[in-house]
This record gives sequence, structure tokens and C-alpha cells, in this order.
Amino acid sequence: MTINIRPYTPADREAVIGLLRLNTPRYFAESEEGDLIYYLENHAGHYFVLEEEGRMLGCGGFNLSDDGTVGKISWDFFHPEHQGRGLGSRLTRYRIEKLKEHASVKTVSVRTSQMAWRFYEKQGFELKEVVLDYWAPGFDLYRMECRIDAP
Repeated sequence: MTINIRPYTPADREAVIGLLRLNTPRYFAESEEGDLIYYLENHAGHYFVLEEEGRMLGCGGFNLSDDGTVGKISWDFFHPEHQGRGLGSRLTRYRIEKLKEHASVKTVSVRTSQMAWRFYEKQGFELKEVVLDYWAPGFDLYRMECRIDAP
């Protein structure tokens, strides 16, 4: 099967929201859907979708800190039937490679939850902070970072 990662377009909006809903409430609180919609409408300049044979299986993006030294991994999730296939690792590596194109980026950060932090640990991220009930009751913040060497 052919895997393709491409930039998000506004035409992808409903499919992305649909994927989020498939991951709610296991990985996301219902209240986070509005945050995703705001993100897609205002901050999706570096957002990507991962497709297999033209079918969207996952998505995720990044943003840069105001000073450009930190790349922030954002809003990544996958169709539950396709989790565990290495697609998340592939999309994470893709975004880190894109961040390396920005010479000022020295650190990659991700804010995730207790449900996904071990995934990022396997990708080389180090746990920096835990805040209980940050996203919603029962959804804790796990802030993680990794250093990268820009070209």
C-alpha cells in the first residue's frame, strides 16, 4: 500500500474532525473539538494528512515558537483501526524533518496526555512536566521535548 503525507487543505476539515471524533473520549475530551476547529481555521499552515490509497488515516502538524527556536508538534491522531502500524512514527519523523528545514529550531516540544506520552518517549522525547486535569478532568498534560540538529 502507498502511504502519502501531504499538506492539509480546507477540504480536509470534516475528515480531520471525523478522525478526532473516532478518538474521543479515549484520547481526547469532547471539549477539545472546538480547539481543533480553531486551530484548523487559524494555525494550520504546517498541518499534514497521512493517506493510504487516497484514504485519510491520520493527521498532525507543527507550529513554531515566537522566537523560532522551538517546533511544537500539534494535533496528531489516527484512525483507531490503523493505530499500531507505525504510521504515527512515520508522521512524527516527517514533521521533525520539516522542522529541521528551519535552521533556528533547536528543540521539538509536544504537549500530550497520559494516553500517548509513552509513544513520544519511544520517539526520543523526554518528559519535562505533568499537569493533572489540564486538558479536561481525567486528561493530564504531559509536556515533552527533544533536541534536534538543524542542517
